[in-house]
This record gives sequence, structure tokens and C-alpha cells, in this order.
Amino acid sequence: MRLRLRITWNLLSRYMLLGAVLICLYLSLFMHNDSQQTIHENSKLSNTTRYELFGQFNRKFKEVINSDFRLFTGVFDTDGGHGSLYSDSGNVTKNSTKLEGDYKRRLPQAIIIGVKKCGTRALLEYLRLHPSIKATGPEPHFFDRYYHLGLEWYSLFHILLLFLCHIDGIIPLSACRQKMPKSSEGHITIEKTPRYFVTAEVPRRICSMSKSTKLILVVRDPVTRAISDFTQAVSKGEYNDTVTFGSKAVRKNGAVNAKWSAINIGLYAYHMRRWLDYFPTENVHIVDGEHLIRNPIHELNLVQDFLGLERKITSDSIYWNSTKGFPCIVKPHKTPRYRCFKSTKGRQHSYADDYTLNLLHNFYEPHNKMFYAMVKRNFRWRASKSN
Repeated sequence: MRLRLRITWNLLSRYMLLGAVLICLYLSLFMHNDSQQTIHENSKLSNTTRYELFGQFNRKFKEVINSDFRLFTGVFDTDGGHGSLYSDSGNVTKNSTKLEGDYKRRLPQAIIIGVKKCGTRALLEYLRLHPSIKATGPEPHFFDRYYHLGLEWYSLFHILLLFLCHIDGIIPLSACRQKMPKSSEGHITIEKTPRYFVTAEVPRRICSMSKSTKLILVVRDPVTRAISDFTQAVSKGEYNDTVTFGSKAVRKNGAVNAKWSAINIGLYAYHMRRWLDYFPTENVHIVDGEHLIRNPIHELNLVQDFLGLERKITSDSIYWNSTKGFPCIVKPHKTPRYRCFKSTKGRQHSYADDYTLNLLHNFYEPHNKMFYAMVKRNFRWRASKSN
């Protein structure tokens, strides 16, 4: 009884939110006079588009009700074949067939949990080449930022954001473009959020969703990773020209600044310990970020094996761009045929002096050894000057 009451309250809360959004969309649709003002891409839509959005939201509202009906009646919605409140014709019914092709937004079976600046974006784009993989776009950040909104929101929230962002720019379009892809039972849904790896609460939260979730971790030499992290921050204007990598990495007393995020993220053993408290090592696959650049097919074969998929990503799909110093993707049936990662990939790293490099390599050495033991793999990152 208590569980039923809690579920009922959650459903009522959800419908109140959806109803509010529907009303806002209705007001936005019929009260705006678009002919009297300039239409900006990031805030205003034409009336025609508003009508389309209104219809799409109404259909999505029905899908949510169908999903909640199954949840309330005690049926976990994984096979999509156990009835709904709305039929395809829009009439209320007690039972109806599942959606054509059984395509729906599903919780991910695999997650790329990190590490930042180690090749997570490249890995996700490569995996998109596999016909049995459906991947998200931008990073959802559900388990570190939006967990309080619930798992239903995780798989459907992007639809709500899509409509909200078009009501006078309430939410930036950059946030609205995120979405869980629709997939069938034969697909594997994957998302990527590198911040998961270093966020303390995330392992427990993902385990609560599913203990069988497959985790993929991309790593590289933590010193190289830290320099790449700093280089990206500089390119974004987070540091002025007077700030050097050495001045951030080393304190005035000569000690390594382990609290600086660029350094702390590279303490792989420290962060990995939390994940192994909730997941067995066989649920975690480690990708060598440097090998992913030099020999991507080998690393991708290992990932496909880990996911239980047939090896379908071949060398014909990836080629080495000598100008960028980074692999590019071949898409023979699309225009343009070749897709390279943006200019930030393969860019020259910020300067780091020899003293700082040696200090950092020696600082990371014991942590690296602990990490090797945890994952039963020796990456042979050097304890002396490199790169």
C-alpha cells in the first residue's frame, strides 16, 4: 500500500509538470505575434513549427501515460508488450500492441564513464558506426547533475527540454539537443559522461539502475591527460596568458597541487576504488586512449567483444589524417564522405617544463601501480620525463 501511494504521488507530480508545460506551450503558440518581431533561432519559432511541437508534445504526453500505466499496474516496461491506456488511434483502451518495430527510449545498457581528455568522444563516435549501437549526442550528466529528477526523466527528459527551450528560450538550446536515442530490443544504448568517473555518488546510482550495466573507461598517461586538460581550459579562456601549466600543477612549496582538478582526475586508482565497490571487474572495460589514436580498430574490437557484439567496425571505416595527426571516420553513403573531429583534436599541447614533468611522473607512479593492480593491466606509463 505504501509503495502504491508513493507511486501515485510521483505520477501526480509528473502530470502536474507535464500539464504546466502543455499550458505554457499552448500560451506560447497562440499568444505570440511572430509577425511583429524578429524570429531568433535560439528563442522564437514560427507558428507552423509551434503547431508541430504542440502535436508532438501531445503524442509524447500519451506515451508517458502509457508508460506510467504499466508501472502502476506492476509491469516493468522493458518488452513494451503489456498494454497501454492509449491505442495508436488515440482512443483509450486497456490493451494495445507495442510500437511498430518496438522503438522506444531506453535506459543505457553501457556507459562510457570517463576519463575526461582521454578519448571518450572519439570512442563514442567510432561506436556509432556499429549498426547495433545507439548512442546519445551531448553528455546527459544524469547521474551527477540530474539524478534527483528520476530514471523516467533520464529516458524522456530530452523531449521536455526540447519543448521548454522553445518557449522564449527558457532553457538554452545547447541543453535541449540532448536526447536518449530510440532503440529496439536488438540494440545497445550507450551514453557518455566523463564526469561520472570522478563523482563519488555516481557508482552507487548507476548500480541502483542496473547492476549489469557495462562500464567503459578510457585512460591515458595522467601527466599527458593533465596537460591536455589545461590546454583545453586555456582555449576556452579560463586562464589568462600569465598562467602556465607549471604554476597550476606545482605549489609554491614545491609540492604537487593534487587538489587541482587537472591533477586530481588522473588519480585513477583513487576514483576506480569506488566503482569496484559496486561493480565486478568483468563489468568494466578499460580502453587505452593512446592506442585508440594509433590503432583504433584493435581497441574497438575489444570494446565490441566486451559488449557482446559482432565485430562490424572495420579499417575501411577509419583512416589516418596525417594533417591533423588524428584518425577520421569514413561514411561512404553520406555527404561529406569523410568526417574528422573538430580542430581541437590533435592540437599542440601547452608547454610544460622538464622539472614539472618529472615531478608529476614521479608523483603519479605509485598511484599508477595501484591502478594497474586493480584492473590487471600494465599501461607502462613512465615515471620519468615524457612528451
